[in-house]
Amino acid sequence: MKSEFTSASTRFDELKSSPDFLNFVLDNINNCVLMLNSEMELQAFNNPFKTIFTNMAGEDLLYVRCGEALGCAYTVEEQKDCGKTSKCSSCELRKNALISYTTKKPMYRKRLEREFYKFLGAKETRLLEYSIKPVYLSNHYYLLVIINDITFTQLKPSIESKN
Repeated sequence: MKSEFTSASTRFDELKSSPDFLNFVLDNINNCVLMLNSEMELQAFNNPFKTIFTNMAGEDLLYVRCGEALGCAYTVEEQKDCGKTSKCSSCELRKNALISYTTKKPMYRKRLEREFYKFLGAKETRLLEYSIKPVYLSNHYYLLVIINDITFTQLKPSIESKN
């Protein structure tokens, strides 16, 4: 099936300026893409984020702090804002995001294992790999955070791989 995005002769350089192509990529990758402000509040996100992590309806996510938007178990169980729970000071994602924001330096392929709640209340332990990149847009610094849920890639090797 051929579409405007799949022509073999099309180069990525030509597609970069297309907002349609950018939206297509953001909404069809397996990673969650978030943009956070200096308060670690969600400013933008892609569609996979809404289905993979959040414990809130999509329309309720803007300006919510990162841990709350992700469904961090500590924010849910302690009923406190992200940044104010008993575990926030030891949260590697939060610490790395703040370091990246203040130093303006990216962080790549960091890992976090934590329990999260989904929208319907199911609690799951997940292993995340994330990267953080400070970006300067419209006279403000933001953090671009890309999260990959690698929970199921860390399972024991299957019988097939032993043969």
